[in-house]
Amino acid sequence: MTREVDLVIRGARVVSPDQIIEASVAIAGEHIVAVGHDDTMPPARAEMRADGLYLLPGAIDSHVHFRDPGYPNKETWKTGSAAAAMGGVTTVFEMPNTNPPTGTVEALRIKLKAAESSYCDFGIHGLLGDESIDQLEALLDAGVTSFKAFVGNTFGNLPAPTDGALLEGFEILAPLGIRTVVHAENSSILFRRQKHLQNAGRIDSMAHLAARPAVAEIEAINRVLTLAEWTGARVHIAHHSAADSLYLLREFKRRGVDVTAETCPQYLLLNTDHMLKLGGVMRVNPPIREARHNQPLWDALMDGTLDMIATDHAPHTPEEKTRESIWECDCGFPGVETQMPLMLTEVNRGRASLMDYVRWSSVAPARAWGLYGTKGVIAPGAHADIAFVDMTRAGTLSQNKLQSISKISPWNGRAVQGYPLHTLLRGRFVMRDGKLVADAAGWGRSVKGIQKMPTPKPRNMEHYSSAIVDAPAGIPANAVPLVDAL
Repeated sequence: MTREVDLVIRGARVVSPDQIIEASVAIAGEHIVAVGHDDTMPPARAEMRADGLYLLPGAIDSHVHFRDPGYPNKETWKTGSAAAAMGGVTTVFEMPNTNPPTGTVEALRIKLKAAESSYCDFGIHGLLGDESIDQLEALLDAGVTSFKAFVGNTFGNLPAPTDGALLEGFEILAPLGIRTVVHAENSSILFRRQKHLQNAGRIDSMAHLAARPAVAEIEAINRVLTLAEWTGARVHIAHHSAADSLYLLREFKRRGVDVTAETCPQYLLLNTDHMLKLGGVMRVNPPIREARHNQPLWDALMDGTLDMIATDHAPHTPEEKTRESIWECDCGFPGVETQMPLMLTEVNRGRASLMDYVRWSSVAPARAWGLYGTKGVIAPGAHADIAFVDMTRAGTLSQNKLQSISKISPWNGRAVQGYPLHTLLRGRFVMRDGKLVADAAGWGRSVKGIQKMPTPKPRNMEHYSSAIVDAPAGIPANAVPLVDAL
């Protein structure tokens, strides 16, 4: 006798990176147990019609700032993860520039406690910096999935790791196979140029871009990937913004470096024309650049140079985003809730296919963070993480309706077509009929237990810092020459 399942979704179109098929989906507990013709589905305690809807693997956003702990006026785990659920996002990776920064086991425990209210599953990026090098392995044991190095300055004013610390961090993580996210801008260039601009009295919105030229991204990516190549470390370039540095990703990938890279909707769809209209609302790191960068970033997504879409969800209050001086406007804005409708709109416009979008939003991040198979796919054995999408539904994005505490967005008033109607996380609805399922708060859990990174491929280990502290056999213990050699 066929075992009864919890839910059968009937009449849907299931999307993978390779095809779209008409199929029904059976779910038992937290997992998908069958995908196929309607007649082959097992008996179910509940059924749901999804005629005309597309089923996408829940989006995985590898770059969010939920500001919790430390900045509850900007965001909390509960409000940030609610925004994710409303946006069809079932898994997020949260950044370490909270207060305290996630650079110690104790700070991680505080963050994990805050995350108990999460509507979505999550990974935690620990901090890689000069002061946390000796904490990396302990942080991994305590629950972080990955690390973040702020090579360029950003909110929280965490000091950029020295090159020596970055190299040593890669030496520790390469043999473990752990990936490090890098905010790749040259801090020395940024600080010096910003000081020049401030001394000249510039407080206009375009001064932010002038302080952070594309060369700062080019130099930092080149440096980071050189260290990654030498050590065999896995790295991920965050919020790639410039057309001018794409050649580096192509070259280092060609050479076999395990580098993945993300871009964000703001770099694909916005440019300095919008900055002139919206001012500090659009201040973000790296900056929104000239229009010439937009299309090359799209092209890089299409050819695989850029692997995925993330959002850099970075909320602040309206007052913090609308100050007179651009230098006093906090950097970042909410994005986890608006990413899917923005990108689906571009699919409707013919810029990409739904299969492309699934590759960028779910499959590639699942692979990068060691989750693929359990997440990133609608297939038997996978978590039942599903975004139900209506590609015909049209509307206008409204900052006042965001779940985020941050009710200010450069996307406010933008027309979109294509929305997630329901979000299923491990078999449970966290958003249904366009409304948050309030009692699903706390259903989210860490993905640490299911993470399986590929076999590590460290290089040049004989030159690692840990390998050079002891003199090799046969080398004199001091530098005094032998008498008979003189």
